[in-house]
Amino acid sequence: MEFNEKLQELRKQKGITQEELANFLFVSRTAISKWESGKGYPNIDSIKALAKFFSVTVDELLSSDELISIAEEDNKLQESRFRDLVFGLLDISVVMFFFLPFFAHKSQDVIQAVSLTFLTDMSILLKIAYYGFIVGMIVMGITTLALQNSNCRFWVKNKSVISLILNTLAVFLFIVSPQPYAAMLLFIFLIIKVSILIKKH
Repeated sequence: MEFNEKLQELRKQKGITQEELANFLFVSRTAISKWESGKGYPNIDSIKALAKFFSVTVDELLSSDELISIAEEDNKLQESRFRDLVFGLLDISVVMFFFLPFFAHKSQDVIQAVSLTFLTDMSILLKIAYYGFIVGMIVMGITTLALQNSNCRFWVKNKSVISLILNTLAVFLFIVSPQPYAAMLLFIFLIIKVSILIKKH
C-alpha cells in the first residue's frame, strides 16, 4: 500500500476530516489533499508528526523507497534555502557602499576614499549606473529572502541567474570606471555565489 492510501485509511479510521488533520499539522488542507492524492509527500517533520498523531512508526507510513525520496527532497530544500540565504545576504550587504569608503574620489589633485553618497566627481550617467546596479542588487537580495518558499516556476529557476548577472555586470562596471575596491568586493561575492552553485551540481 502506498503512502497516500495509508494516509487516507488512517485518517478515515480516526474519523477526522482533511481540514482537522491539516490544523493539527499546521499545514493547509490543500497540502493534505495533495498527499492523499499521491501528488506529493510531506517533509520529514510532517512525517514524524503524522506518525505520532496516528500512533504508528515512520516505517509503517512509508516504504524504504518513499523514505529515501522524501529525505532527498528534504535535503534539496535545505540546500536551496541555504543558497537563497547566502545569495540574499550578499546582495543586501552592498548597501554598505552608501556608508563605507569603497570609492576613490579626486578632489584638488588628492584622491580620497569615500562612500557612494559622497562620490560627486562623475557624470550623471555613471552615477545612475552605480545607483541602479547597487539598488538592483539590494532589491534582489530582499526579494530572494522574502520569496524563499515561493513555488513560482520562473522565480525558482532564474533567481540565482538574475543575482549572478547583476553581480557580474556590477563588477564589470566598477572595473572599467575604475573603482577597484568596490569591484574587488563584488568579485569576492561573485566567487562565493559561483562556488555554491558548483557545489550544488
